[in-house]
Amino acid sequence: MRVGGGCHAVRAWASLRRQLHPNRSELSHSQNGLRHSGPVGKFERLIVALMYPPYRYEAKELHDAMQGLGTKEGVIIEILASRTKNQLREIMKAYEEDYGSSLEEDIQADTSGYLERILVCLLQGSRDDVSGFVDPGQAVQDAQDLYAAGEKIHGTDEMKFITILCTRSATHLMRVFEEYEKIASKSIEDSIKSETHGSLEEAMLTVVKCTRNLHSYFAERLYYALKGAGTRDGTLIRNIVSRSEIDLNLIKCQFSKVYGETLGSMIAGDTSGDYKNALLNLVGSES
Repeated sequence: MRVGGGCHAVRAWASLRRQLHPNRSELSHSQNGLRHSGPVGKFERLIVALMYPPYRYEAKELHDAMQGLGTKEGVIIEILASRTKNQLREIMKAYEEDYGSSLEEDIQADTSGYLERILVCLLQGSRDDVSGFVDPGQAVQDAQDLYAAGEKIHGTDEMKFITILCTRSATHLMRVFEEYEKIASKSIEDSIKSETHGSLEEAMLTVVKCTRNLHSYFAERLYYALKGAGTRDGTLIRNIVSRSEIDLNLIKCQFSKVYGETLGSMIAGDTSGDYKNALLNLVGSES
């Protein structure tokens, strides 16, 4: 696949991405052959990402994460822990339409143990509660149950952590985290780090981060995609494209607040050529 035109090209595709909702599914299907026809550069990868309707793009990212040798658990965790119930429903629908299989069943086939359980629980989207109601007594009980399942005993009751983290609303969990710190004299994050490890630890910590501040979580993902030697282009592209029509401006504000420099300045210093110009065009101006 060859894409030319630099920043003009990405403006055109960004415009198409906003305007051609009925046709974008056809465009995404047309890419199936193109993206397997040979090596694809970073700029071309970005343009292809822009051609997908949002939910189909996220379905593609999940599908790609489970293809080949090894599973990119981080991609799956990122998407499932940060989306709402309605968003997850649309992603599952797009996944089944595009790949002819159930996303839940594919995750179950490709992961195992407690990681599989937390991913499936997240996929069911039981955390949404737009009412914002919090039962103080239940929050205290949940905090006590978490303490009893980890710090209080030798070993860890992982399912208790999974159940509470994946089935309680964000507003409820925020109260649980406050009560937990009173009981345990340490944060829920510190307890998760001491009681779990590997991908399960990453999944639990991601749920906590998304609960506390979703924009801060995405800012962190973008920062570490750019920081240090090399660039994690998959993470960079996925998060800029997927949040560009939702809350990228808020993420940019949080990025500057936490890391003391703008997202645009880090992109400019870590990328080059058409790829850099395209990303900066998507990110937009920053004060």
